[in-house]
Amino acid sequence: QVQLVESGGGLVQAGGSLTLSCEASGFTFDNHGIGWFRQAPGKEREGIACISSWDGRAYYSDSVKGRFTISSDNAKNTFYLHMSGLKPADTAVYYCTADTTGLNFLKKPYGPDYWGRGTQVTVSS
Repeated sequence: QVQLVESGGGLVQAGGSLTLSCEASGFTFDNHGIGWFRQAPGKEREGIACISSWDGRAYYSDSVKGRFTISSDNAKNTFYLHMSGLKPADTAVYYCTADTTGLNFLKKPYGPDYWGRGTQVTVSS
């Protein structure tokens, strides 16, 4: 049974940094893509970062490229989202996700196969 549990959300000032963690179980990173989505109030959910299990590459949305970094620790079955240069527009609920296709799934129709419950990130101006 796949389970994803996020941690590390909170309140941070604009320009600051924050790292989110996702503890995963029920699958390995060798056969599932892993990634992060977010949803701000009144907006559609957005895929922002993922690692493809097919080619091992990281993919980012234009909105976070250059500011956010996704990484993983396979030994701990945990992956991370390192966020820097945070802006008030980054305020959202952040979800860790996993997908069986293993490809870049940031724009996959209907979204990835598995979702965590989400963690709130609030960036104050």
